[in-house]
Amino acid sequence: MTIYDFTTNLDRRHTNSIKWRVKDGELPLTIADMDFRVAPEIEAAMQAKVARGNFGYEYAPDEYFTAVASWYQQEHGGDVDPAWMQYVSGVIPALTACLNYFTAPGDGIVMLEPIYNSFFGAIEKTGRKVVASQQDYDRENHAYQINWADLEEKLADTETRMFIICNPHNPTGMVWSKMDLERMIRLANQYGVLVVADEIHGDLVIEGEDYTPTFSLDPIILSNVITLVSTSKTFNLASLQAATAIIANPLLRSRFAQAANRQGIVGPNPLAIPASIAAYENGGEWVHQLKALIKHHRQLVQQVLATDLPELSLVPGRGTYLVWLDTQAVTEDSRALVAFLREQTGLLLTPGTEYRGNGKGFVRANLAYPTTVIEDALARLVRGVKAYQAQK
Repeated sequence: MTIYDFTTNLDRRHTNSIKWRVKDGELPLTIADMDFRVAPEIEAAMQAKVARGNFGYEYAPDEYFTAVASWYQQEHGGDVDPAWMQYVSGVIPALTACLNYFTAPGDGIVMLEPIYNSFFGAIEKTGRKVVASQQDYDRENHAYQINWADLEEKLADTETRMFIICNPHNPTGMVWSKMDLERMIRLANQYGVLVVADEIHGDLVIEGEDYTPTFSLDPIILSNVITLVSTSKTFNLASLQAATAIIANPLLRSRFAQAANRQGIVGPNPLAIPASIAAYENGGEWVHQLKALIKHHRQLVQQVLATDLPELSLVPGRGTYLVWLDTQAVTEDSRALVAFLREQTGLLLTPGTEYRGNGKGFVRANLAYPTTVIEDALARLVRGVKAYQAQK
């Protein structure tokens, strides 16, 4: 078995990395990409493509869709027909296409807050209205639950046209059960609301029961569901802009294809297809080793909080390489805490206010770094929070 390199500390400061556009000495645990070199199998596939020396217009071949289907059967036990698939150049572009084609300005788009901040931009920039169903937060156990009565009320509103499900949920890391997914979709179906499921973190369930791909549910309930998946988070290929829409209903699939074509998001760049195929066909062991490391990093966070920062609590989400930290015992203003940490220690975290809902009492951190970097970040966090408390 190949042992992959998750220890080399890559210098990304001069690579046009958005996350690393920071001051010298600063450490950003912010944007959700990884500080690891991609799997060598993927890198080799991209180098072979570049070596051919031609970069004309391309399409997604059957081999790509077969690779996607094989991956989901192998990794998640989810059978899916490649004919259900449409290549798209990213999850957010696909969501934007859905908003533009299936809804109208002023329509309500339901989401479970707190939730991934890019959804807000996509909705509001297209003139649609965010309709927030707040998740119930159990502060004692640091866990989120769906408020079913509130969700149904929001879905039943005559202005609601779409429901965005994020599974695993970003930023909380909660992994919705099969029962929860079926209940959400049945509610949406009851009120004629289109479901768009963002499952970009689906391969990154760190421990416990695996996630359930929506497309693997009973086809009877999938007539109004569009599932979006991608290699971008799993294999750290975000800048290649490759994703797949999976749609069981042939009529909805045809309409989505029209939406994607109108949006101009169906043509892959030259590296997207070979990299994705290599990832799906040869990247399984790399992902398994990655998840073991992220689990170790979550344990490190838990240990440091228990020993040195008992005022902070780790929300026990099981998915993504992100962690959601409850800071309410220290401050109800996570934005102020984040600003202080950056100024005093150089550590950059994302304030929970970015994700709305009850996020003002939380911060989000990325754990997809070599262990030495995470240890450095935790030392800065302890030092910074203690200094923040001392000034009050």
